[in-house]
Amino acid sequence: MTDTIINLETVNPIDFFGVNNGKLDILKKKFPRLKILSRGTQIKLSGAPEQIEDAKEKIGLAVQYLERNGQMSENYLEQILGGDDETVIDNFKEKNPNDILVFGPNGKTVRARTANQKKMVQSIEKNDIVFAIGPAGTGKTYTAVALAVRALKNKAVKKIILTRPAVEAGENLGFLPGDLKEKIDPYLRPLYDALDDMIPADKLGYYMTTRTIEIAPLAYMRGRTLDNAFIILDEAQNSTDGQLKMFLTRIGGNAKAIITGDVTQIDLPPKIKSGLEKSVRILQNIEGIGHVELDEDDVVRHKLVKAIIRAYDKEKNKEMLEQK
Repeated sequence: MTDTIINLETVNPIDFFGVNNGKLDILKKKFPRLKILSRGTQIKLSGAPEQIEDAKEKIGLAVQYLERNGQMSENYLEQILGGDDETVIDNFKEKNPNDILVFGPNGKTVRARTANQKKMVQSIEKNDIVFAIGPAGTGKTYTAVALAVRALKNKAVKKIILTRPAVEAGENLGFLPGDLKEKIDPYLRPLYDALDDMIPADKLGYYMTTRTIEIAPLAYMRGRTLDNAFIILDEAQNSTDGQLKMFLTRIGGNAKAIITGDVTQIDLPPKIKSGLEKSVRILQNIEGIGHVELDEDDVVRHKLVKAIIRAYDKEKNKEMLEQK
C-alpha cells in the first residue's frame, strides 16, 4: 500500500472536483481499487503503486486541460480518464499551438478534441474531399466548420459554402410561417451556431452580406461550379443518390469539401433511399477522397448522449438478429 499527495496549485479545486464533487466521483469510479480523498487543494491517493502511477498521469492530463481551457466538463474528464492508449493521451496533451484550428471571439480556442476529429483534420489536409460519418454529438459538423473557417482566415480559399438538404423531419414546410428563407433557416441553424462560436458577430455579418460565407439548401447548388471554396454538405444522409452526385460534381478548382452524415438518422420519406451509403461505398478507393468514421467515443455533448447511442445500437443489432 502506497500513499501519494497531488497538489492542485494551478487550477481552482472547485473546477476540478465539480459541483457536489461530481467529477471526483467520476475519478473514483475510474480507479475503484484506489482510495481517493480530496482535502482543499490536494488529492490523496492510496493503493497499489502501478494504479497510483496511472491515476497520477490521468489527473495530470486533466489538470493540463483545465489550465488550458479554463473549464472541463464531466464528459471531457471521462474521455481523458478513459484514454488507455498513447493516441488518446496525446490528444489531451495538445502542447503544440498548431493544434488550435480557430481562435474565436473573446479568446475562445477551437480544437479537434478527439482521436477521430483529429483524423478529420489530417484527412482534409491530404485530400480534397472527405466523408465524415458518425452518430449525433461527435463533432462532425463543428470540426468541419472550424476547418472551413481556418482555410478562409489563412486565405487558402476565398469563400465558404455550407449546405444541408432541407428535409422535413416530421414537419411540413408548407405550413410553417414566413417566406422561403424563414422556413429553411431552422434547418440550417446548426451551421449558424457553429459560425457564431468562431467568428465575431460584426465580421460574420460582413461575410454573409458579401457572400464570402454562404449558407443555403442543397437544392441551390444545382448548376453551380464551386471554385476556390471550402464546401460542407451537412446531414448528407438526407440526400438522395442524385443529389449527392450533383453536389460532388459541383466541386471546382482549388476547392475542398467535407460531407458529414449519420446513417442512423435518415429523415427521408420511406420510399426514398439515402444516397450516402452508396457514395461512401463506391468512392472508397479513389485517391484524393478521404473517409473518417466517428463513434460514441467522440461524443462531446452531454454524457448521456453516449449512453443513448449505445442503447440504440444495441437495439438495432437485436432487431437485425431477429430478422435473420
